[in-house]
Amino acid sequence: MANNLLSEILEEIKPSKEEEKSLRIIIDEFLKKLSKIPDAKPILGGSGAKNTYLKKTHDADIFVKFNFKKFSGNSIIISDLLHKFLKKNFRKVLRLHGSRDYFQINMNGFTFEIVPILDISTPENAENITDISPLHAKWVKKYSKLTDEIRLAKAFCRAQWIYGAESYINGFSGYVLEILVINYKSFMNLLKASQKWKPKQVIDIMKHHKNPFIEVNKSKLQSPIIVIDPVQPGRNAAAALSEEKYAQFISAAKAFLKKPSKSFFKAKEFDLGKIRSRHRSKNLVILNAKPKPGTYDVEGTKILKAFERISRQLEQHDFKIIDNGWHWDKKSPATLYFAFDKKPLSSERILEGPPIKVKQHAVIFRKKHKKTFVKARRLYAKVKREFRNPQELLKKILKDKQLAGKLSKLEMIR
Repeated sequence: MANNLLSEILEEIKPSKEEEKSLRIIIDEFLKKLSKIPDAKPILGGSGAKNTYLKKTHDADIFVKFNFKKFSGNSIIISDLLHKFLKKNFRKVLRLHGSRDYFQINMNGFTFEIVPILDISTPENAENITDISPLHAKWVKKYSKLTDEIRLAKAFCRAQWIYGAESYINGFSGYVLEILVINYKSFMNLLKASQKWKPKQVIDIMKHHKNPFIEVNKSKLQSPIIVIDPVQPGRNAAAALSEEKYAQFISAAKAFLKKPSKSFFKAKEFDLGKIRSRHRSKNLVILNAKPKPGTYDVEGTKILKAFERISRQLEQHDFKIIDNGWHWDKKSPATLYFAFDKKPLSSERILEGPPIKVKQHAVIFRKKHKKTFVKARRLYAKVKREFRNPQELLKKILKDKQLAGKLSKLEMIR
């Protein structure tokens, strides 16, 4: 039953021959335009090069490989050289900051990310993590028979909102899923194996290490599962994976194995109407956060930090958050929501002071506050509460330049 179901799912997520041909024409045309860059060679990278991309893909990674002998030791300049060429030959070029600056160009609804790298043959020659990307693709392409199994893993994780190693997601990167599927030889085997994973499970498909906990830098082994990069023995490819996303994967895998369904491959849409309905009897606050132009990773992280900072300040002022969350589809402004009890907070709050035995501080505390009392040999004071409902506090928070200044717009819509 599961095999028939997966075959049906694959038909829905795998690009058709016509789509593949159409994408290839668009990409080849773009590569041709880049072919005149001096001392460099443009190539397709990422899931496009590995043939592990999903249906309705509208983006591609392009790596521009600069001559190693000429630029080794001075690779810092290749971003500027690439930028100069792109500005001359394309109407609108967005420069994005990273470990090495790269670029984004949108053409006819298709997004190209153009990454300058050194043309290396071994990982040891890399001067930047991006230099190794073509070697990752080369390794994955050895297992071309498993591309459809990899597609299933990617679609499964995407539907569970656990796909992507960006710092605001901390999920499974495409490369990690490729390694895992290749290691277990199928999508279903991966799901079954996940049910037996132990804490700090090690996946070392190329058997680079006898004991990675001794041989690999400890700072790189903080993730719940250790996936040794087949190309770089000293790297944990799953270093960005959080405990939360790891647990979600195991839970979703268990549920699918128990009762296979197409629903596991279809992402649940963010429904603000359902959230409003669910909290009809509560005090629901909804914010819009519009990120500034930039990489999804950077802007997504700014939205996440804004959400965490707002949550923290609300709790510091005694507002109990019943439910909260945020969603960003990378096209529209992000939506942040917080649900509270409708009843306002009391007009006074209790402020904790120093122990009474610390006399100097106790004297200062009593002078500062009129209504003080002692409980369990510690001073407390009753003070007037500045904010009784969360909207009052949020109005002040949204004026915080340190918070709102990192976003293009941050406003309360309810």
